[in-house]
Amino acid sequence: MTGRLEKKVVLISGAGGGLGSEQARLMAKEGAKIVAANLQEDPIIAPNQPPDGLWKKTLALVDDINQNGGEAIAVSLDVTKEQDWIDVVSESEMTFGSLDVLSNNAGIYYHAGLLEHTVEKFHQIVNINQLGVLLGMKTAIPAMQRAGGGSIINFSSIYGISGAGLSTAYQSTKGAVRLMTRSAAMEFVEDNIRINTICPGMFDTNLFESSIPKEAWEPLISLVPMKRFGKPHEIAYGAIFLASDESSFMTGTDLVIDGGYTCP
Repeated sequence: MTGRLEKKVVLISGAGGGLGSEQARLMAKEGAKIVAANLQEDPIIAPNQPPDGLWKKTLALVDDINQNGGEAIAVSLDVTKEQDWIDVVSESEMTFGSLDVLSNNAGIYYHAGLLEHTVEKFHQIVNINQLGVLLGMKTAIPAMQRAGGGSIINFSSIYGISGAGLSTAYQSTKGAVRLMTRSAAMEFVEDNIRINTICPGMFDTNLFESSIPKEAWEPLISLVPMKRFGKPHEIAYGAIFLASDESSFMTGTDLVIDGGYTCP
């Protein structure tokens, strides 16, 4: 361990997925104590996974971290339920003594044109991607105030920055996350709580594979100047930076990790 996150307690939502699990593993190697949170039944999050697939991955992730000298626990979390968040934050404090970092990583994607959207699908994606982030901040901030400060990392997207021509509901949530982040960052800056977003581009994860038809992959890659999808560790390194004291003068801003997609 190199200790960039030594003694910090990190709560990661959606920890069973590709981006969440990579954050957990690499943060644990940097000395963080990990609270790995995931929905126990996840057909909404990853429709091509077995009903409890991501929860099993979360348990295996925690076991792997603990067997390799780290400290981690698995907790059940539906990000749309405020009481779940309250319980998870309480368990973080009871188990590890504090909560220092929240990675609001959980989310879903909807690959469809505007005319295919339904009211039900819109509410579903808003509840997970937008309300879930708000509830995470609302419940984590009091714990961070008790700890004397902290860092919150909210996951937006390149599609919270620029239009895509598809997935309008998804884009609306990711744009909202960026503005919620800025508002909350200004509200709690005097509490020594930093709140920033990560805006990933197209990444090779279970969420991408379960949401995007394979015939669309090559056209999407062609839009990326680096001509490839990103890898989960390339996001995790950014999350480590924002979680660590190395980013102590950053709040209310975006860390864009997209292979150059938003440059043109």
